[in-house]
Amino acid sequence: MSAASLVAALTAQGLTLATAESCTGGLLAAALTDIPGASAAFTHGFVTYANQAKTSMLGVPAALIAQHGAVSPEIAAAMAQGARAQSGASLALSTTGIAGPAGGSPKKPVGTVWFGLASSRGVATYSRVFPGNRAEIRRQATDFALALLLEDVSKP
Repeated sequence: MSAASLVAALTAQGLTLATAESCTGGLLAAALTDIPGASAAFTHGFVTYANQAKTSMLGVPAALIAQHGAVSPEIAAAMAQGARAQSGASLALSTTGIAGPAGGSPKKPVGTVWFGLASSRGVATYSRVFPGNRAEIRRQATDFALALLLEDVSKP
């Protein structure tokens, strides 16, 4: 998946994008800003690794995090909605997951990542469990996020 294809598609449609990253820690924003001219489409990159950052920067209610845990569809959705609201972007994509090597559980194993995509059509969440070590999980999550965004902006 090419970040360049995504930037080109966003720019061609006059759309803007913000990201809200936890487990990917800015890798998605870095992939986008590696592309010359990305500033025409990419407006904001929030790295909200700590729960307190999700609350203070994106407006995710602390009670929601306490109820569902940071790695959940509810938090992925709230992060994306918060990033879109704070940035004014057309679209916002969030990532929240367990990159390991510790922190997993039987219900949420290491490699579990939730994605939230907020747009004028509403918000949708997606999850994947990626194999590998911490670096591999984070890279795969970034690649999946780029592909998810490109698929969304390519819809008629």
